[in-house]
Parts: sequence; C-alpha cells; structure tokens
Amino acid sequence: MPIPQALVTRYFQLLINRQFTEAARELERLKQKMQKTEWNRGYFRALYGMYLSRKNIDDSYAFFSKLDLSDTEVLHNYRREFLDHMRNGLHADFDRGYFSAWADCMRILSRMNLSSSQSNLDAGAEKAK
Repeated sequence: MPIPQALVTRYFQLLINRQFTEAARELERLKQKMQKTEWNRGYFRALYGMYLSRKNIDDSYAFFSKLDLSDTEVLHNYRREFLDHMRNGLHADFDRGYFSAWADCMRILSRMNLSSSQSNLDAGAEKAK
C-alpha cells in the first residue's frame, strides 16, 4: 500500500504552520498506514526528523531553518537533487525512502505558494526565543 499523499500534504501544511500537536497526530496516522519496509522506514524517519527540526527553532544548522520557503526556484532545485539521490541505485532502500520524503516536502512547499511574510514569521519566532 503506497503512502497516502493527502496525509503527507496535510502533515507538511501543519508543520510549516507550526501546528505541532496536529502534525504529530498526522505523523502517527501515517506510521499506522505504512507497511514495514526499509523504504517506508527511511521515509518515516525523514518526516520525523523534519518535525524535530521544525519544532526546534534554535538550531541554526538545521536545513529547515536555512530554507527560504518563498523561493520556489530553490525549492525546485532541492527537489531535483533529492530525486537524483532517490533514483540512485547505489543508495539503500532506507536512504531512497528518506530522500523521497524530502523530495515530496519540496514539491508540496513549492506548491503552497508561501509568501515572504511566512518566512518573516519564522524569523520572528527565532528572534523571540
């Protein structure tokens, strides 16, 4: 059974809007619907890592904190890079699932049309802490 993209999209929307309680619930729903494969385990680990990274606004080294959510060209470039890693047969299934989750994230973020005001909200939240 493939991973339901509606749940994944909802998860990313909640994550970007910093609604962590609901995002954790969606993540648990996704986990319950996933089959126990290495690919799915990598996919889930990436989703969980995104959750932890987004929740911790103090981590200036995290990929999410450096990402400009309003720059669709950069998001598309990252998506292409993640897809290249996903398609690389030298990577294990776990790794390919991991990169697939990041590619899905970039695809969904680029379609959300986040304005620069959303990025400014994130920066304001970082400065507030």
